[in-house]
Parts: sequence; structure tokens; C-alpha cells
Amino acid sequence: MINGMILYGTALILTGISFGKDREKTKGAILKAWKMFSNIMPDVLAIMLFVGLSLSILTPELISSIVGKESGIMGVVYSTVIGSVSLIPSFVVFPLGATLVENGAGLPQVAALMASFMAVGIVTYPMEQKVFGRSFAIARNGAAVVMSVLFAVLIWVVMA
Repeated sequence: MINGMILYGTALILTGISFGKDREKTKGAILKAWKMFSNIMPDVLAIMLFVGLSLSILTPELISSIVGKESGIMGVVYSTVIGSVSLIPSFVVFPLGATLVENGAGLPQVAALMASFMAVGIVTYPMEQKVFGRSFAIARNGAAVVMSVLFAVLIWVVMA
């Protein structure tokens, strides 16, 4: 909370300084930022809705039943797919990972799930494609899937 207050306070102070130096440029920058914000807001709201639905449907018990220690490589695949389709912020992912491990999920499976939750964005793909372009969005998501699986394999090798 304090970090947020510091960031918002700094932004307000710097905006005030900018406004004092050149009112027209500052007004133009604020209007441009508002336009960008309003263009992206429908996509952000859709993502938030999907995250809320995901959190209500994908309970830790359900996920750990799919990605238990005995699930092997298919558990890693399932974890990567589930994590790729869902979007959960890191402050939720880490406690969720701990809960899954406590409920019997395997470490490689949880590693793949956590990495793909945070790195792969099937849900955010339409917005990402609009903002960054199709090629970049596909390349970034593909690389994130590969890295999630490699991370799970690394955990598997280290834990064996």
C-alpha cells in the first residue's frame, strides 16, 4: 500500500511540475493517455471477468486432482494448458502453488502451472495482438509455453 502511495504521489508531483512548465503539452499527454486507457479498457475488463470466473471454477482441489505427483508428463501438459488459458496474478499464483503442493500436486506440475499462469496469455492474446501485432503475440506466447515446460523439466531433473 505504501509503495502505491509513493508511486501515485510521485506521479502527481511530476505531473504538476510538467503542468507548470508547459500546460498545453501536459494537457495533450493526459488526453492521449486517457484515449489509450479508454481504448484498452474493454479488453482489460474482459480479462478481469475471465480471471474471476477461472478462480471460481479452478479450485485448488480440482487442479491437484488433475496434476498430482503420479500424473507424470501428462500432468505437466495439463498444467501448461490450464495455466495458459487462465490468467492469475503472481500474488495469487504463489499461495495457490503452495496449496497445490500441500494437497498432493507434484512439483514439476505445479512449476509448469505457475509459470504458464504468469507467462502465457491466451486470454490476453486479442489485446496483445491489437497492441503489439500478431507475430509478436504468437512468438511471445509460444516462447512462454516452451519456457514453462522447460522450467518444469528442470524442476523434475533437480528433484529426481
